[in-house]
Amino acid sequence: MKQLKEAAHARLEQISLRRKWAHGRWMKLDSRVYRAATALEEATFVDGALSRKHKELIALGIAVITDCQSCMQWHMEQAVHAGATQREVVETLEVAIEMGVVPATVHARFALEVMDALFEKSSS
Repeated sequence: MKQLKEAAHARLEQISLRRKWAHGRWMKLDSRVYRAATALEEATFVDGALSRKHKELIALGIAVITDCQSCMQWHMEQAVHAGATQREVVETLEVAIEMGVVPATVHARFALEVMDALFEKSSS
């Protein structure tokens, strides 16, 4: 278990280093698009009708669905810094799990239509 925790910490540190490197590289390249994206992020995650904590938790759930590990790490860290509890993080992850699984039932509706059409033809 200790080795697993050490490996996880090393992986998280690698992700953080890569994110910091990429941010610095984009800034050195003076990318207007990257600057606009960072400005959008800053504008998005301020307290409004939703608190920053809640916005970070929403972003965490989306990061899980999109499988963005760097995003998961960043938004979870930001949510915790904004006061999120472990239980709030767990429930956010649970919502992401549900949103990853249940939409498959929606996608499967088309498969049901195809199945019915195919088997309808063969039983005629």
